[in-house]
Amino acid sequence: MFLLSLFLSAILLQAEDFTYKMTVNTSTPFLKEPVLLNVDINQTNPDVVLFFHFKVLKDPNFLLEQTSAKADNTLHKTTLHLQYRVYPLKTGKVDIAFKLIKRLTNDYKVAYSFSGDRDDFKKLETTDTQIPVPSLHLNVKPLPPETQLVGDFSLIHHIPKKEAESFEPIPFEVTIKGHGYPPVIDHLIPQNNNFTLFADTPKMHKKVTPDGITYTVTYPMALSAQKSFMLPAIRLKAFNPEHEKVYTLEIPQTPIHIKRSDVNTLVDSVDTPPPLHTDWGWLSTLFGYLMAFGAGFAAAWLVKWKEKHPKAVVHPLTDKIDACQEKKALLQLLMAQGDPRFLALIDKLESDLYGKKSHTLTSLKKEAKEILQ
Repeated sequence: MFLLSLFLSAILLQAEDFTYKMTVNTSTPFLKEPVLLNVDINQTNPDVVLFFHFKVLKDPNFLLEQTSAKADNTLHKTTLHLQYRVYPLKTGKVDIAFKLIKRLTNDYKVAYSFSGDRDDFKKLETTDTQIPVPSLHLNVKPLPPETQLVGDFSLIHHIPKKEAESFEPIPFEVTIKGHGYPPVIDHLIPQNNNFTLFADTPKMHKKVTPDGITYTVTYPMALSAQKSFMLPAIRLKAFNPEHEKVYTLEIPQTPIHIKRSDVNTLVDSVDTPPPLHTDWGWLSTLFGYLMAFGAGFAAAWLVKWKEKHPKAVVHPLTDKIDACQEKKALLQLLMAQGDPRFLALIDKLESDLYGKKSHTLTSLKKEAKEILQ
């Protein structure tokens, strides 16, 4: 049984001119548990020049996130190391399939492809061979009943005030952060007859680290009511697959006091001003409350947005991509980087230049810059 499990969790094979290995940290994950997938490809024959095109084939049975890519395209000793997180989306057997293409060439063809100027680009000639790679098999286990979150998460909430006027919006924010399957929950707070709920789309921030992916999901909301009410407790059932532990994230019930206007203060015993004149001062006051709330809420949101979205650092390659005036120049630039993330785009450019497909230069440059982000 141990040998069978080991076979399921790793593929280590010797192909012609190189070796390749695909491993997962577990072959029996729970549903939505992040599975670490490592891919290593190493050239073993120094007498030839090799390049590789590799990808994990998409499948609706799992969610795939690439977390790192390291390549050394030094001629005659090419190596490639890729790392992914795989989140199985169904129980039972789930297969992870791969596509691996060996691209064989020689020193003369490499030198020839880079000779000449930008207007005299020469395509690198390679002999491409698709290598049959066995799939990795996962046997996915079901989650405990009623599980809403999978991973190691924490929860914080913030209600800046618990007292308001009738129908005055009360801002309310919930943030869930941690490692695991993206913690997006529909209807975090169910609708209630005692109050009106205004809910915006959850805002998700993803940060890739050596330990995996950290997700931070913020739920911006607001509540309003005519009279005082009790905001019910919120309990989210979570499961940590690493320790096989069930735990609960909770927001305790919160009393919200709504101040009701005294009817006597709305009636004046003196008929001044005249009966035909209506005082709309209360409306301007209410409008002022709403404007103040909106401005405060927008300012707070803007500050948080800036904190969570720091100004991006522009990759030095971005300007070079923008400077490319022709598809040939863009293809030459990307091939010179030796970055496996550009392999699919390089194939697209080659099909564009030497095949029947056609894409605009603007769209190709945009795709190249998106890969750098």
